[in-house]
Amino acid sequence: MKKSISIIVLTLLVNFAFAQDKPAYKLFNQEGKAAKYSKMLKDIQTADIVFFGEHHTDPISHWLQYEITEDLHEVKKNNLMIGSEMFEADQQLVLDEYLDSAFAAEKFEGDARLWPNYKTDYKPVVEFARENGLRYIATNIPRRYASMINKKGFEALDELSDEAKQYIGPDLVELYDPELNCYKEMLKMFDPASHSTKGKPTMPAASDSTKKMLTMHVAPDSTKTHAMADTTVSADKKSPMAMAMGESKEEEKPSFENYPKAQAAKDATMAHFILKNWSEGKLLFHFDGAYHSDNFEGIVWWINKLKPGLNIKTISIVSQEDVLELEEENIDKGNYIIAVPETMTQTNRK
Repeated sequence: MKKSISIIVLTLLVNFAFAQDKPAYKLFNQEGKAAKYSKMLKDIQTADIVFFGEHHTDPISHWLQYEITEDLHEVKKNNLMIGSEMFEADQQLVLDEYLDSAFAAEKFEGDARLWPNYKTDYKPVVEFARENGLRYIATNIPRRYASMINKKGFEALDELSDEAKQYIGPDLVELYDPELNCYKEMLKMFDPASHSTKGKPTMPAASDSTKKMLTMHVAPDSTKTHAMADTTVSADKKSPMAMAMGESKEEEKPSFENYPKAQAAKDATMAHFILKNWSEGKLLFHFDGAYHSDNFEGIVWWINKLKPGLNIKTISIVSQEDVLELEEENIDKGNYIIAVPETMTQTNRK
């Protein structure tokens, strides 16, 4: 018996040492200091809304989303709600029907417009919600409308019916602020003048951290890329990121000046449907690309404009060469920052 215990203890010590030498991730607080998962969990369970800003193909993001969901459910029970960018607002009915067990998974997955990595990355939490009777909110703007804004700007909204506009944040045009840093940085990233090889660029290029973040949303199969948050255009087919933003194969091309407006349309719409479904005493745990909630901007900014005073917490995934210390550019990106090695394998989105 003692020998068995010794072996178990030795195994645990070896595993612990290995984990310290080669961690799969490390958790930090807003100030960049190491944080404990248990402390983060205790903090976020008192929030009204918690945002998990993921890298779409990062397996650590998706594993932790499931673990946090499970742990929050232990405390909040049916007062926990899930929401995500990965489902568009006009999918709410089919999502509700599936969660109510109206039909089998095969039928749902055939009818719903699911991201290519749904089965590996998002299905586990959907199934958890189904098994535990939790609401799951489809918060994103339908990609066809995001595509229209991406090409024509907000003027595209004039072409839509009142019924169509129900799936778009109603305060989008009135409250959009092009001076918000996340939108300004995106504009710099895609302004052709800022990438000119002749002479100096007319606009300063986007920061390295912004470029790195936007690049994390590029699908691995792209051969012709607009490295935009949630937007990638493949030369021969629509990539997953193009689907996320609403790019299409149509000949009409988007203007770089509209990229931030399309991003804002997603942010404003997600904020709208989060607030529409949240109520006092509930905790809504929301999954989105990190650029949508980093630096307390994006969706968080819209929610604070629409309903100030809510207790909002954010978690952000960042990619670093060394995860033992948080790089200065990643400090203050969220209430909690999860550093993942740059060499982390990615999920398949082809």
